[in-house]
Amino acid sequence: MFEIKMFGAVFIVLALVLLSMFRVLREYERGVIFMLGRFYKVKGPGLIIIVPVLQQMVRVDLRTLVMDVPTQDVISRDNVSVQVNAVIYFRVVEPERAIIQVENFLEATSQLSQTTLRSVLGQHDLDDMLAERDQLNDDIQSILDKQTEAWGVKVANVEIKHVDLNESMVRAIAKQAEAERERRAKVIHAMGEAEAAEKLAEAAKILATEESAIQLRYLQTLVEIAGDKSSTIVFPLPVDIMKKFTS
Repeated sequence: MFEIKMFGAVFIVLALVLLSMFRVLREYERGVIFMLGRFYKVKGPGLIIIVPVLQQMVRVDLRTLVMDVPTQDVISRDNVSVQVNAVIYFRVVEPERAIIQVENFLEATSQLSQTTLRSVLGQHDLDDMLAERDQLNDDIQSILDKQTEAWGVKVANVEIKHVDLNESMVRAIAKQAEAERERRAKVIHAMGEAEAAEKLAEAAKILATEESAIQLRYLQTLVEIAGDKSSTIVFPLPVDIMKKFTS
């Protein structure tokens, strides 16, 4: 009886060991295999066999991961304090590096993205943060991708989501925008005055060289005034025009 129980226990242990040898990895997963603590190879996807005790496996997800960068306090180059947050898209391209070269590639990528965000934005003015956001995204992405390459991580994209200002700075920007609109209105008005003066000068030159032209303009003015019946207007008639009619 005792022998039967021992045989049953051994059979159960062997069955469990055999079952533990087989692992199934999905299409987007890879298994980093270690043989007695040393890196052996990367396996997957599909059904793989692991030798118990001798080999250990670490699963790595190869899908693109989306990570929110927590809000960072940034002081711009023109000494404006803003709060900025972003989102980064990255994925593991070399599973063995992501496990061997860094303890936790997710935490490492998150911390690196925070420091890089503050460093890059701190080198630009507030106007650049608001107007040149695409260029800033590219700069941050390039720096992160270069530094995470040693970890087998590829940073595909970085997007700055919000640039938040305090209320006093919002009011200052509104005043600046209003002043800019007033300046443009004055410039446009001045340009119109200059263009009108230029056209009047050209018209005066033409009227000065053509005697009949100024007489026709005089008569046209009389016609325009005569059309207004609300008042009586005494309009002087130049002697030069009378001479022209008498001749």
